[in-house]
Amino acid sequence: MMPTLTVREARERRHRRVRRHVVGTAERPRLVVFRSNRGIEAQLVDDLERKTITSANHLGLKKTFKGSKTDQASEVGKLLAQAAKKAGIEAVVFDRGGYLYHGRVKALADGAREGGLKF
Repeated sequence: MMPTLTVREARERRHRRVRRHVVGTAERPRLVVFRSNRGIEAQLVDDLERKTITSANHLGLKKTFKGSKTDQASEVGKLLAQAAKKAGIEAVVFDRGGYLYHGRVKALADGAREGGLKF
């Protein structure tokens, strides 16, 4: 009998599988998503230099922000897109980090697209 995976192990396995194919460069960094129970964060990573170019998270939102965690994710996506523009980045490769592409992860992606990132 195969041992069953915990939710976290399953996500890490999916993430490793995705990372075999997704590589961020300086011109087209990898948009990495991390989702916790409280909030969400995203960063742009240049894998060749092993450097984080810019990042955004739920703690960077205005204190007056009210809304669901999905709304929060969308705002974080827009924040990241603004930061990317300042860093001179227009195109990224999306790395959903082993999470399923719906709900908060999709909201963040849509927010980043709205902010002008291309992927």
